[in-house]
Amino acid sequence: MQTEIVELLNQLGTGKMSATAYDTAWVARLGDIDRDLSNRALEWICENQLPDGSWGTEKPYYYHDRVISTLAAMIALTYRGRRSHDHARIEKGLLALEKITEGATQGLQADPNGATVGFEMIVPTLVAEAENLGIIKQQGNRILGRISKLRKAKLELLRGKKINRYLTAAFSAEMAGKDNQSLLDTDYLQESNGSIGHSPSATAYYLVYINPDNLPALDYLRKSIDSCGGMPDLIPFDVFEAGWTLWNISLLDNWDSMADGYLQPILKFLKDGWQPDRGIGLSTSYSIPDGDDTSIVFEVLSHFGEPLDIKAVLSFEEAEHFRTYHYEVNSSNSVNIHALGALRQAKMGINSRPIHKILHYLRKSKVRNLYWFDKWNLSPYYTTAHAIIACAGFADSLVESSVGWLVETQNNDGSWGWQTPTAEETAYCLQALLVWQKIGREVPKTKIKKAVEWLKGHCNPPFPPLWIGKGLYTPEKVVRSSILSAILMEESR
Repeated sequence: MQTEIVELLNQLGTGKMSATAYDTAWVARLGDIDRDLSNRALEWICENQLPDGSWGTEKPYYYHDRVISTLAAMIALTYRGRRSHDHARIEKGLLALEKITEGATQGLQADPNGATVGFEMIVPTLVAEAENLGIIKQQGNRILGRISKLRKAKLELLRGKKINRYLTAAFSAEMAGKDNQSLLDTDYLQESNGSIGHSPSATAYYLVYINPDNLPALDYLRKSIDSCGGMPDLIPFDVFEAGWTLWNISLLDNWDSMADGYLQPILKFLKDGWQPDRGIGLSTSYSIPDGDDTSIVFEVLSHFGEPLDIKAVLSFEEAEHFRTYHYEVNSSNSVNIHALGALRQAKMGINSRPIHKILHYLRKSKVRNLYWFDKWNLSPYYTTAHAIIACAGFADSLVESSVGWLVETQNNDGSWGWQTPTAEETAYCLQALLVWQKIGREVPKTKIKKAVEWLKGHCNPPFPPLWIGKGLYTPEKVVRSSILSAILMEESR
């Protein structure tokens, strides 16, 4: 297993992520700009239609993901479908889409983590396009129609402002649609790699509706498409991939000193990307630092003997919590949990103002005093396990009931899963229970044993998409590192 971790470290790079139907559908629209790129994406869309006719992640089922993915795929097929079986897929998709829109009110409210990224701003543009193409009925006062009114209200707040690469809204630039392109500061919108916000869908929108002759944007998409024609939710995300992978490795007590040499280039890469007082973003080429990557990278570098100034982490402090980005509407539990880990690594005491603030925030956001949901990962096991790890031996009373919840909700075969058992969620829970055990707290040995046995039998990809972007996705090396970490943590005891 340790050899596999070394191999994983050698493979870290721009970031490896599963493809999403939403982003791939946008690239499929590029027929008049790059026919080969468009055809490859279109073929992926055709091959990845779900049995019920919709698009998105089959398991786990997340309503927001199905709505936005199916709308985008249907529009792409309507524009670009040429063959008889393309039209058959459109007909099947129409039936699925009608069922989705009929149940939208109940379905959207049932997703506990809330909307996917930019949902309320992007979906109305897709709905309007689908209505004009005759794909769906006029939505009017249905929930998808009401979301259009919400978009109008939010656009009014942006009036007089411009979206450029220094605002997170650039990641969802397609929200401007055809009617609000004046919101985009096109002179300062592109990143150095040619992308719009490191987003294939936003970049494809830019090419289709803003600047079809932009070669850097087209080159970015050509480099981003996978061998099967699929597009990721975002790329590159080199800092995110490296930071989370090293965070999982940092939980190991017996890391072979001979393997330290494999860590050094990655630590240097993260330290070189760090901006004093600002922190770091999901990639060194991304213009916007965020509280999550900043906290994780601070904790990792400090753990491995590369201390930094805590000011960058503290720059994300708000009146009642720590934020991910400026201007975000909803705060994140996991970002506050990771900020707590960074502050602990900086030797701040439990009575310090920032830590007291985070603990108060987490107490209020805990569901039934048992677990936490989060806007970046669908599974409460991810957020809750990370909370247990951050609080163990420091704020035990906050997470004691959560440890009990993990123990009680383990499946009989040793696995965990919010909707269905997954290796990723099982790894998170095993990591948390082993950290809890390490500080001298009681954990049933049979629970640990069953978890390890199940995980060893289910440790290989593909891994179901649990991470929330514009659709659901899997950062594959991050997930793999959590699984290897959990197994090695137990083997080293």
